[in-house]
Amino acid sequence: MRPVLVRVKDVLRVVELVTLPKRCCSSVPSGKEVRVRFAPSPTGFLHLGGLRTALYNYLFAKKHGGSFILRLEDTDRSRLVAGAAEGIENMLEWAGIPPDESPRQGGPYGPYEQSKRLDLYQVTADKLLESGAAYRCFCTPQRLELLKREALRNRQTPRYDNRCRHLTAKQVSEKLSKGSPYVIRFHLQEGAQPFQDLVYGWTHHDVASVEGDPVIIKGDGFPTYHLANVVDDHHMGVSHVLRGAEWLISTSKHLLIYQALDWQPPLYAHLPLLLNKDGTKLSKRQGDIFIEHYAQSGCLADALLDLITNCGSGFPENQMGRTLDTLVNQYDLGKTSTHSALLDLEKLPEFNRLHLARSIDGPETRAKLVVQLQAMLQDTYKGLELDEGHIERILLLRKGHLCRMTDLLSPEYSYLWIRPSISKQELQSLSREAAEIGALVVRVLKETCNDFTLENLNNELRSHLQQLKATKYSSAMKLLRKSLSGQEHGPSVAEMLMSLGPQESIIRLQNALSC
Repeated sequence: MRPVLVRVKDVLRVVELVTLPKRCCSSVPSGKEVRVRFAPSPTGFLHLGGLRTALYNYLFAKKHGGSFILRLEDTDRSRLVAGAAEGIENMLEWAGIPPDESPRQGGPYGPYEQSKRLDLYQVTADKLLESGAAYRCFCTPQRLELLKREALRNRQTPRYDNRCRHLTAKQVSEKLSKGSPYVIRFHLQEGAQPFQDLVYGWTHHDVASVEGDPVIIKGDGFPTYHLANVVDDHHMGVSHVLRGAEWLISTSKHLLIYQALDWQPPLYAHLPLLLNKDGTKLSKRQGDIFIEHYAQSGCLADALLDLITNCGSGFPENQMGRTLDTLVNQYDLGKTSTHSALLDLEKLPEFNRLHLARSIDGPETRAKLVVQLQAMLQDTYKGLELDEGHIERILLLRKGHLCRMTDLLSPEYSYLWIRPSISKQELQSLSREAAEIGALVVRVLKETCNDFTLENLNNELRSHLQQLKATKYSSAMKLLRKSLSGQEHGPSVAEMLMSLGPQESIIRLQNALSC
């Protein structure tokens, strides 16, 4: 029997795989307070990808009895969008996931806008300068542009050549005395250690071998993301960083900064990207990925949260109809997949229909919907006064059919709120028995007012109208539908009568058919 030859490095690889599991056994160390943050830049309004990141942070915090922080990374002053900062927090509140600490809420670790924490970043940068972990870079924009062009011409990835890292103290002093502008760069050390991501497992990126030293303080005195997020996470006591997978490759860089400052880093979990159902990237150019769009179009927050978690991971299985409380109870960071989540926005109407029906079922949530719909109707039909009981009846009758509350503002439902204007000659042309038909239905409405149900109305209408001599039942239905709504198509006549109620239905029939 021939001996089996095994290379030493293969054995070591097996040992590494055995001793380094893909993920941590527990995402929350015993006794450690959970503090997570959502840190968007107010350079645009909150979109679906941002909402999903915020939601997963919120779920993780609430699952473990922790705190959810909103921090605005507003140091890129040239790209700020007016109103975006307020809009982000407004949309988190609309979605039902308000932060525990934020620019609006305040908190013990504020301020929560990075533009108001510049002194803290400068103190940290000075500490890095003193230890030699950072240095001043005097390279001009023109030189940096030339480096970039040269790299591209040679088909290489552009990177800073770390030239100013080697300046002597005397050279630095001379440049400072001349008032030469500079930025501060972090000195990347070779041999970055592997780290264990709570989603992607053990990850290693020797950043110094592929990147130049990064800028941490810009020429205008504002920090870059690489420094600011480390400083803020440390001083705000952030225990876990749940952020998009696009930041995974930068984490080694951030861990080197933690090491240089002798700070304990948080645990990291990078969430897979949220993509369109065809695998393409969500783009702001689509126009319908901003949360304001959904809020203004009548989408329910629970439906949107249900959809974006249904297509992703972190839950035992994909389910439809989960409320926020259910999402909190079921969420498990350890079940997060590394595969991108494919979002099918065409399913949103069905998700919204389900959650709207549930809201109509609940007395408290139904009362809120009545108030909302009343305001929407008054805005659409100026000066319209509607009884809340009538609005509630409409919601209950259309439950399960409506995808959005705004559907009730469409022309096909206008008859529910305003009386139609119909020519009596047009109605009489549909049947010579128009007045008789109207009188029959009025009698039915008066007789059934104590048992006013859809089934009873259908039975009574069929029983009475089949006695007509000159008009077919189907023609009588067309006449009644036109009289009640001014429309030729729509719900059944019995449904219309139920929606309008006996009193309003009688008034409309008497006005239209002179019965």
